[in-house]
Amino acid sequence: MLHAMEQIDLGSLATLDALLQEGSVTGAARRVGLSTPAMSHALARIRERIGDPLLVRAGRVMVLTPRAEALKPRIHTLVSEARQALAPERPFVAAELDRTFVIHASDYVLTVLGGVIDRMVREQAPGAALRFLPNTSDDPRRLREGGSELAVGIYGDLPQEMRTRQLLTDRFVCVVRRDHPGVPGAGKRLGLEQFVRLAHIQVAPRGRPGGYIDDVLRDRGAVRHVARAVPFFMTALQLAAQTDYVLTIPERVATRMAESLGLRVLEAPIELRPYALGLVWHPRFDGDAGHRWLREVFTAAAREAAGDVHERPRTRLGPASGPRRKSLHRTKS
Repeated sequence: MLHAMEQIDLGSLATLDALLQEGSVTGAARRVGLSTPAMSHALARIRERIGDPLLVRAGRVMVLTPRAEALKPRIHTLVSEARQALAPERPFVAAELDRTFVIHASDYVLTVLGGVIDRMVREQAPGAALRFLPNTSDDPRRLREGGSELAVGIYGDLPQEMRTRQLLTDRFVCVVRRDHPGVPGAGKRLGLEQFVRLAHIQVAPRGRPGGYIDDVLRDRGAVRHVARAVPFFMTALQLAAQTDYVLTIPERVATRMAESLGLRVLEAPIELRPYALGLVWHPRFDGDAGHRWLREVFTAAAREAAGDVHERPRTRLGPASGPRRKSLHRTKS
């Protein structure tokens, strides 16, 4: 059997609060907008539930029982907090944000969008803090459990309730160091034989061999030699700048870093479909004004820094053919 107080709804609590604060049926009725008989009936019901008379006559006035005196501050606090919790939200003002957002994203996202996102957040919500974590296969669970607010990446099959929004698209290109002895300066495209003959760097965030490019090559009857597999885009670009390896990598990050690292950007010798990066969150944040603002910041940053859209982008980086993998991926080349 439930405790008597657990059976009292918010309306009854507000009535009880009025009775305890006013110390009279008439005063309580006036306070909540009921008739005196209706308030008397309400008092009778509450007395029965609580098992205490609460108000008793002492001469010409009513006084609170000891139980009522003990309940008076607690009930008032409960009713006040409930009213505050259920009150309409005040208008959202980004400049008043004092909150930390946890976001899963790769160093590719931070390189392409990070500067624009940072500027927008500083201008609009200087009190907001962003904490970026690497993408992992646990991102959906962390979003569901509230351990993070957003994830940016390329995904396999997400839990059905997750919200997604396409953020930007990109395509693959090849990069080699500017004075690479095996890649003559003339021409802007590697030949397939030349591409396969060179040793490769692969961006493999989770350390697994193979990937989309290897699948496409296999369909062409070719195999590449991956000499180095690294988890980060910037590490791969720096390694390509210091060695004779070739790196196949998203164009947006390649073109941003090519000049400073002394890299040449070349067309790939095989047809590789572009891909789409998605913004992912849990529906628990749909009505959160601060979260909506952050989603719009990411979207606006993508429009500014990567506004051109590639046709028919892939939305997952599983195998090029065959069954789909049910997992979450960062860009794996």
